[in-house]
Amino acid sequence: MNRFVALSRPLAAASRVQAARSVLATRSAVQIRNYSAEHQEESFEHFTERFVKFFDNVDDLFELQRGLNNAFGYDLVPSASVIEAALKAARRVNDYPTAVRIFEGLKVKAGSDALYKQYMEELAPLKAELGVETKEELQL
Repeated sequence: MNRFVALSRPLAAASRVQAARSVLATRSAVQIRNYSAEHQEESFEHFTERFVKFFDNVDDLFELQRGLNNAFGYDLVPSASVIEAALKAARRVNDYPTAVRIFEGLKVKAGSDALYKQYMEELAPLKAELGVETKEELQL
């Protein structure tokens, strides 16, 4: 009898562990469903407003780079007002290399030379005001 009890204890513990794992798996699946159910589509105007507001309140380089990573991570080209706010934030935190990289990111996101050229024409006065040059202008 003692031998039977000694063998059944590990089996009982293993079944409790398996039951606990299945409960956790069920709970996490429910939580994932709940989080994804709350996700809503964001309009381009709301996206623009949110990032302009974010860049207007940037106080340090880490926040600026985090915001740029988030803004350029979407499957769209940020509006000129977002780029303008990001450039002003780069100037505010006194980081010239990030300002140059904003233009690099814009060139990649624009995809076509025509769209990139339109952005550059619209941002030309701000570029001149801030004294920021693109990578091509710096001959890098």
